Amino acid sequence: MSQEAEKDSGPDDEGKRTFLKIAVTASVVLAAGGVAAIAKSLVNPALGVSSPPTQFPRVKVASMGNLVVNQPVSFNYPLDNEPNILVKLGQKADGGIGPDGDIIAFSQVCQHLGCLYAFQAQGSSPPCSASYKADRPVGYCCCHGTVYDFGHQAQVISGPSPRPLPRVILELNSSGDIFATGMTPPTIFGHNTGSNDAASDLQGGNLVA
Repeated sequence: MSQEAEKDSGPDDEGKRTFLKIAVTASVVLAAGGVAAIAKSLVNPALGVSSPPTQFPRVKVASMGNLVVNQPVSFNYPLDNEPNILVKLGQKADGGIGPDGDIIAFSQVCQHLGCLYAFQAQGSSPPCSASYKADRPVGYCCCHGTVYDFGHQAQVISGPSPRPLPRVILELNSSGDIFATGMTPPTIFGHNTGSNDAASDLQGGNLVA
């Protein structure tokens, strides 16, 4: 080796080589740690991403003593961004609860394109269509005119909706409290419509408390 080359391999070059060795060793250690963490999360899912809920929550949504015939009560369920309507119809309804079997609740999201419809009592007209007069308790969507029969599982009476509304399953306790405990298919609009899989319905938001 020439004297000039020997000069170039001084303390500075030795320091560079030492730094590179340390950097490579640290990279290997970090990579190994990352692989170990992933493996650990696979063995113990609680350490990884939490799984989506698979059961509908049980949530109080109204009280018998506060209900007035044909005055709807709005509530979110099962997610905090999913609106529903509960109403005491004053006449027996399919799936209705209470002493008269007339308390019913449905998703408020129209199954056509996801608009929010409004409840119309028998004999009333929606603000968007004064010429329409409800001949029974219905849900009327002002976006495209879909009408849902609240007394018969929210079946489509008219309009472009391809399916009825999902019904909220209600439970009444001895104190007169009304709880939402689940929903019937078709599932909530935009949540894998037509599936009975609760895990699909409960994604896309936070469960109500």
